[in-house]
Order: sequence, then C-alpha cells, then structure tokens
Amino acid sequence: MSDATVHAEADVHAETEIPATVYVEPEDTAKGARLSHFPVTFFATIMGLAGLSLAWLRAAPVLGAPEMVGEVLFWAALVLYAAVFVAYLLKVALFPAAVRHELHHPVRLAFVPTATIALLLLATAGQDIARGLASGLWWVGAVGQLVLTLYVLSAWISRPTFGMQHVTPAWFIPVVGMVVVPLAGVTFGPLEVSWFFFSVGLVFWFALLPMVLTRLFVHENPVPGQLLPTLAVLIAPPAVAFLSYARLTGEGLDIIARVLFYTATFFALLFFPQVGRLPRLPFFLSWWAYAFPLAGLSVATTVMSREIGGAFFMVSAWVVLVAVTALVALLGVRTASAIVRGRICIPE
Repeated sequence: MSDATVHAEADVHAETEIPATVYVEPEDTAKGARLSHFPVTFFATIMGLAGLSLAWLRAAPVLGAPEMVGEVLFWAALVLYAAVFVAYLLKVALFPAAVRHELHHPVRLAFVPTATIALLLLATAGQDIARGLASGLWWVGAVGQLVLTLYVLSAWISRPTFGMQHVTPAWFIPVVGMVVVPLAGVTFGPLEVSWFFFSVGLVFWFALLPMVLTRLFVHENPVPGQLLPTLAVLIAPPAVAFLSYARLTGEGLDIIARVLFYTATFFALLFFPQVGRLPRLPFFLSWWAYAFPLAGLSVATTVMSREIGGAFFMVSAWVVLVAVTALVALLGVRTASAIVRGRICIPE
C-alpha cells in the first residue's frame, strides 16, 4: 500500500473521531484472511450497475436508446450480486466477529441495507425481463429492507457513542431503500404496502436532512476524503421519491412531483463542484456511492422528458444517461484494477 493511501485512511479515522470503544478490529481479522475484510460496501457496486440498467431500460421507449444495453446490464448485475452475496455469506460463516464489527461501526452500519436495496433495484429493472424472478427478488428485498432499516435506526437510537461527527450523507442509505420499494412494489405487492414504505422513507428523509446539512455546513470536522463520494447520496432520496410518487399516484406531474425532481436537480448542481477533489484521493469502494444517485437522476430526467417533452429535457436526459454510463465504466475499471493490485479486502 502506498504512503498516500496509508495517510488518507489515517485521516479518515481521525476526522470521523470514532472512539476506540467502537472501532476495534475483531480478532479474526488478524489471521490475515482477505475474506474477513470483504466489505459490505461491495453491495453498492450492484446498486450502481442495477441502477444503470434501469436507466437504459426506461430510456428505451422515451429516448430511443437500445433496450438491449439495459438487459445486458441487468443480467450482469444479477450475476455480480450472486457472487458478492456468496462471498459475504462465507464471511458471515467463517468470520462472524468481522461481521459484528461492521454492524457496530458508526460509518459502515449505514451501508448494510445496500444488500437489500440492490435486490429491490434488480427487481425493478427485471420487471419486463424476468418477471417471476423479479417478483421473488422484490419480496425478499422488501422484507429485508424493513428489517435492516429497523436495525439501523434502532442502533442510532440506542448507541450513545454515535455522535454528530459520525453523521454523513451515507446515513440516507436506509431511507433511500424505503422509497425504492414502491418502484416495483406497485406491480408485485399490495398498493398499501408500497405507500407504507414510501411514507416512512419520506418522513425520515425530512428528519435526517437537517442533521446531514448541519454536519456539512457548520460542523468543525469536514466529511473525510474516503466518504466524499457519499455527498452524491443527497441526490438519491428526492430523485427516487419522485419516481416512486409517480408510480404510486399515476397522475403525471403535480406540485409534489416537481418539488422532488427539482430538489434532486439542485443537489446534483450543489454536489458537482466537489468532483474536482476526487483526483487527489486514492480509490475506495465508497466511490460507487456516485453511481446509483446519478442513475436515479437519469431515470427521473427521462420521466420529465416523457411528461413535458421538448428539446431541453430530452438533451438533459441523454447527457445524464451518458454521464452515469461513463462513470460506471470508470468505476468498474478502477475496481477491477484495485482487486488485481490487492487494494480491496485489506485491513483499514
């Protein structure tokens, strides 16, 4: 590992101020087994890939994009999910202390629901590709999302060692998962179940937003470099809520839909200048936090193009789609390179 990487990771721990009583490396990781360091954040890669699949599938009838691209991405994401799930299941079986470590970590804890969010996105993208499979994925994902969200929120409530210095935009991840449920839930489940998930997700987004903005604007410690990509997660709740609201109401654009879409757009504009800081940072799996929010914005912009029409939204939809496609390609290359060079699944 290079000195730059060592210093960057040291800065992460210093800036997030994680007490020693919370951040303790479990004993089984000292054995040197790479599997014990397999991070739960790996599921975020499937979120990005499945989100991109959905973006291409939704762009096909509106923008004339090739539907086959979305289908290929769906199957690729499904295979990747199977591989990551098996790897993490082995970690659970062989290194339970390492798993408990992640479940008690003030930063990684928020990434645990990515496992079920990825299932929900696969179910959404697969509705018209493999309907029976997608239905099963949705039911497992919806139940799992409820369980994991309850666990994460309960942990935030009950653990006094978690403070404002641990709050990052990644805390929105469980909330995003709740509003993802209706995207396929309207098709596969009772309508009221989708309204339940949407309502809970929206209310907790409202509750968490002031906390996250306070951390970003006025807290003495900035978000550490390793978690800088999680700023993109600010885009996801309003973008996905816009899509779910449209699915639930089926009434096209109204005031609420427009507020959600333009809020997501503003967060994207607010976040964009931060991208310039990335070249100075080493690559982390947390960079995949860029992919899903931008994929959600891509789908939302495509919906706006369909509902409003005109050259502006059509061009905007293409720009966002091409941008998120290029981003996922770049992240895929960087991830593969990191794996080959042994920079993934290592002690922090």
